[in-house]
Amino acid sequence: MPRALLLFALALALGGCASTPPLPAEARLTARFHLENQQGQGVPSTLPRSGLRLGLNPQPVVTEGDIINVELVQVELGRCLMFQVSPSAARDLYRMTGSNQGRRLVLFLDGVASGVRRIDGPITDGILYCFVEVDDEALPELVEKLRRTTEFLQRELRRKG
Repeated sequence: MPRALLLFALALALGGCASTPPLPAEARLTARFHLENQQGQGVPSTLPRSGLRLGLNPQPVVTEGDIINVELVQVELGRCLMFQVSPSAARDLYRMTGSNQGRRLVLFLDGVASGVRRIDGPITDGILYCFVEVDDEALPELVEKLRRTTEFLQRELRRKG
């Protein structure tokens, strides 16, 4: 009997190894993009440094589940974040950016408006670049948290799918 109990306990312990351990809250950072409301109405939002005030549609157009990669990249105007979205989100992003040129996308990090990107044409490759209102020194850690969160969420989506 004790041997059967030991085997049962071992099976439970090994079974727990197959599940994905939760990502600690301090290591998690979620990103969502909201589209500027056409009439300037909508949910009011203010960027922390620039003080830019925008009215946004309440539903995000890109959520943390759509993002498959985040990188810190150097472009002509400086360092920014590059978000790569899933193929299905890329198709939606293409349609949305094609019909909303001139409007802006606002990046929210854990619910805080943190960056903005003007839509200057359709995004055809599923890659969205965004400058954030964060000190340059904080960017590597911010990207690392976003990357860990993205990897964790994508693993969970694959496991459930």
